[in-house]
Amino acid sequence: QVQLVESGGGWVQTGGSLRLSCAASGSVTRMNVMCWYRQAPGKQRELVATLGTGQITKYAESVKGRFLISRDNAENSVYLQMNSLKPEDTAVYYCKLNDYVHNYWGQGTQVTVSS
Repeated sequence: QVQLVESGGGWVQTGGSLRLSCAASGSVTRMNVMCWYRQAPGKQRELVATLGTGQITKYAESVKGRFLISRDNAENSVYLQMNSLKPEDTAVYYCKLNDYVHNYWGQGTQVTVSS
């Protein structure tokens, strides 16, 4: 089993920045893909960014150039630096770890961007 704990969410004004963190513990395998998703009220959960152990990154079009995903393999952690935030970025942000067998999810952290 793997446990994921997100932190760093909060309230920010339009144009501001936040940095989300996600720490994995338990049976974390060396090879995995860590991702950030988000879910706004009344909308489906959507993929924001992914980063594998090979350092290949992918971003949703809506966040390209504004968000940066990074990871610390030694700490089994993944981060999401969010800049130039917009009201439409308001959502609960979830961390996910895929070890090519299972998907593990965190409990989510709320990000609210006011206009």
